Amino acid sequence: MKIINNYIAKTLALVLMTFAVASCHDLLDEPLENRVPASDVDYTIAQDMILPLYGAYAEFYNGRGWEGIPLLSVRGDDVNAGGYGDQQPFFMTDRYVYDNNYWMYNSLWKVEYTTIFRMFDAVEQIGLYREHSGNPNADQYIAETMVMKGWLLRNLALTWGDIIIPESGSPEDMLVGEVSTYNEVMQYISDLMDEALPYLPDMLPGDRSDVPGGITKYTALAIKAMVNLEMKNFQTVADATSEIIKSRKFALYSDFYELFKKDGELSSENLLELQFSDYGESTGPAETYLYAFYGTQNWTPKVEGAKSGWGFYEPSLKWVKFMLDRGETSRLQTSVLFTNNGINKITEDPGYADLPAWISNTTPSGDIINDYARAIFGSGKHYLPSDQLTSGRTNYGTGKNYTLLRYAEILLIHAEALVQGATSSTMSADMAVNEVRRRAGLNDISGVGLQEVLDEKFAELAMECGSRYYDMVRYAKYDELSYGDRYDESDGVRQFTADKVFLPYPLAQLDQLPNLREYANTK
Repeated sequence: MKIINNYIAKTLALVLMTFAVASCHDLLDEPLENRVPASDVDYTIAQDMILPLYGAYAEFYNGRGWEGIPLLSVRGDDVNAGGYGDQQPFFMTDRYVYDNNYWMYNSLWKVEYTTIFRMFDAVEQIGLYREHSGNPNADQYIAETMVMKGWLLRNLALTWGDIIIPESGSPEDMLVGEVSTYNEVMQYISDLMDEALPYLPDMLPGDRSDVPGGITKYTALAIKAMVNLEMKNFQTVADATSEIIKSRKFALYSDFYELFKKDGELSSENLLELQFSDYGESTGPAETYLYAFYGTQNWTPKVEGAKSGWGFYEPSLKWVKFMLDRGETSRLQTSVLFTNNGINKITEDPGYADLPAWISNTTPSGDIINDYARAIFGSGKHYLPSDQLTSGRTNYGTGKNYTLLRYAEILLIHAEALVQGATSSTMSADMAVNEVRRRAGLNDISGVGLQEVLDEKFAELAMECGSRYYDMVRYAKYDELSYGDRYDESDGVRQFTADKVFLPYPLAQLDQLPNLREYANTK
């Protein structure tokens, strides 16, 4: 399946970019680093134009860094940073105490910007192929890099608010670029998606044969909807999501549990999905996301020898109780790996003394989740059952894809726009919410308003890329983010205020970017 990864394994040095550069983690540390054009590429070979596109995807998939998505996600009331001790600043970030000298902040900044610069480099290479070979696919390939760039800029703005938008592939831009406001960045991304849309393939990402799981027009429409949601341009959100819905190309995967396992990869629910693979081989090269960060610290796997994780990421007790109150089964069982300590913690509350019989520290796949120090629950959405690992591969989650955008989110964003005053002839808010609820085995509801939509998003999208946190911030529901959980005895309820919405700029970036430092001093 993994055409990109198979190509990259053979040709990575050739196709990643036009320029030779320092390592990605050094790129923004050395913004004036000289770059040398590559001279060993024959741009007259038309079919090779896709190689720099493969390189761009490889950077987008493999360059994310394991720390990036957890940092984007951890501040919502759906998830807690696991444990005291190791990675204490990550734990404190979850409690809205920020350390701008923490390596993880600087790493996310560098990784996202470095990948954006790689997109510019890929575009330059594609342009050279167009000039010398006449391959007509250049506009599509360039449009795909624009969508990737839009996603990365969105991550940066969601994290820091006002940021610098690079205008070229030169890191020197960061020294002279003006800082754009949050809304300016979101509008820039929306315009970028409009520019890309006419050139993108009109198909399911999973149906692409050249780049399986690659970007299509619907990926761009989804990102357009998401950034306009941040600007509260609700009609634009409704129009973009309506186009996705009325295409009738997308559908909810029937089995919520398997959606987050290998069976759900490249399904008709996924609009953006990072592709990884061990090529079905027990040894040799493998491209994989480091799921160990999310993984439970102690388990008895069904397949002997499968390794456990690090235990730094757990569903919140608040979210577990919310789901129990709703009578949820499939989404709760999928999203939470229960330990005995976690089960006991739930039942300490007299209102939850009698739990459903299915709640157990044994997963539906037969792995036993033992008690461990850092957390009382594990994230089931980041769990790959040990019997789905390729024989001979033992690292936690090896080869599992990482889904970033799902059709379920599109339906719920559509409903959110409608209850906020937008109109659509494609699907009502009730219909959109109930389509998601039916997959979860819940009864239909009618007359949905904003609270019902946000509750459904809470249930459906928990632990996924910070969706809950950004929902609460968008509507200033700060009381939801000021919640107590299992650490109350020693730390008390965390307190969220408006000045905590964005992380402080990384100290390392303030030290080397005078324009950013000057801007920060005026805020």
